[in-house]
Amino acid sequence: MRLRHALMVMPILFVEACLVGPTYRKPSAPVLPQGYKEMPKEGTTAAVTWKAAQPGDAARRAKWWEIFHDQALNELEEQVNVSNQTIALAEAQYRGARALVGGVRSSLFPAVGVGASVTRSSGLTTTSAGAGQAPAAVTAYEVPVDLGWELDLFGRIRRSVQAAIAGVQASAADLESVRLAMQAEAAADYFLLHGVDAEIQLLQKTVAGYQTEYGLTENRYRQGVASGIDVAQAKTQLESTRAQATDLEITRAQLEHALAVLAGKAPQEFSAAAAPLGAAPPEIPVGLPSELLERRPDIAAAERRVAAANAQIGIAVAGYFPTLNLTGLAGYYGSPLASLFSLPNRIWSLGASLAETIFDAGKRRSTYRQAWAAYDATVAEYRETVLTALQQVEDNLAALRMLAQEAQYQAVAVAAAERTLSLAKNRYMNGVTSYLEVVSAQNTALANERLAVELLTRQSTASVNLIKALGGGWRSSDPAGLAPPPSAAPTPAKPPRPKK
Repeated sequence: MRLRHALMVMPILFVEACLVGPTYRKPSAPVLPQGYKEMPKEGTTAAVTWKAAQPGDAARRAKWWEIFHDQALNELEEQVNVSNQTIALAEAQYRGARALVGGVRSSLFPAVGVGASVTRSSGLTTTSAGAGQAPAAVTAYEVPVDLGWELDLFGRIRRSVQAAIAGVQASAADLESVRLAMQAEAAADYFLLHGVDAEIQLLQKTVAGYQTEYGLTENRYRQGVASGIDVAQAKTQLESTRAQATDLEITRAQLEHALAVLAGKAPQEFSAAAAPLGAAPPEIPVGLPSELLERRPDIAAAERRVAAANAQIGIAVAGYFPTLNLTGLAGYYGSPLASLFSLPNRIWSLGASLAETIFDAGKRRSTYRQAWAAYDATVAEYRETVLTALQQVEDNLAALRMLAQEAQYQAVAVAAAERTLSLAKNRYMNGVTSYLEVVSAQNTALANERLAVELLTRQSTASVNLIKALGGGWRSSDPAGLAPPPSAAPTPAKPPRPKK
């Protein structure tokens, strides 16, 4: 009995002990921990726009948009999370990858099948027919239970499971990347739309002022104080500004339609109330460059694909070793059906087969080299993703820093343009200059006011892009909800890379 138990346990221990292929190590990333190049210096005005991440910022911040304190934006983002079809597509792909893990993992266990068959045949036998007699027909019944099991001696199946788990984790991170992208796009379009609202409001206010001035100019013309040219110029200024306001309505409608699609609705089912953008962007916790490795889902996805490629190398290495399959059969075979399940009709068989490829004209060597090449490609892609993430953060930090300074200059320019317009109006009313000077001052003042609104919109969208570049509120800890594959012990030494 003890010998029987030992024979049953030894294959299992042997299977657990052998796992060929390289042990996975997370590739190094080109990240420096000290800080970003474009971070504002302490004490500067731009430093108030964002801040370094504090220890409390390490908590999961799934709803990052709430930092803007805008209830309408909060409601929009909730709709995007629930109804966006791009997110739904990524979620379905993640569920498919997760289901694949179960299929691959099932290969670690025996496969058991049951069936039933009936066969009717005839032939000359000594018992069923004599010489010259017709053969007797015999009906045979069979109820077998089949068993097949490939013992994973060298880890081919376990490496496949590792690759599948890494794949589903990458898919989970891809889902979060898509979710973050859709959320950021919705927030950016939201701020663009309300930036357009602010410009429309400015133009409508300007049109009302121009309408009043046009009436005054007409009265002065009737009194013989102003010329017909002054009236024509005032009319031109009024109507061109109305045209600009109407043109902005087109942009607003398109942005509203884009928000509808992001929220998973038809354009006719969605509307956004007009509300001019007014508040400056909030403080944004930036953190250190090294934190991007934990906060960016696309970096996590790239790293998991490196792990999957590493497991594929192990699968390729396992191809050099033999495969051992156990087969078994048990059941009943006989006739008639009434006595089928009796002891004399019982059948069974047990067997094992060991197979090894002796010659394949270099197929396994090519597969091995291909696996290493794929691994090197995923490492390069991972490092490129990290570099791109750093670039995106630096780009938006630079944009926010420079936009904050530009907004200060623009505020001074707006005040100066309004002062110039006031002086031009006074000079015209006193007959010192023509109405052309007023028109020029009006154009300058309106252009500077619109530019100030555009700068505020750009600051808001740059803040959204910075949050997106920082990974939003996502964390890489167990992205797929799956435990990592168990580590086998001991692991053979890492196989050499193929010669180039």
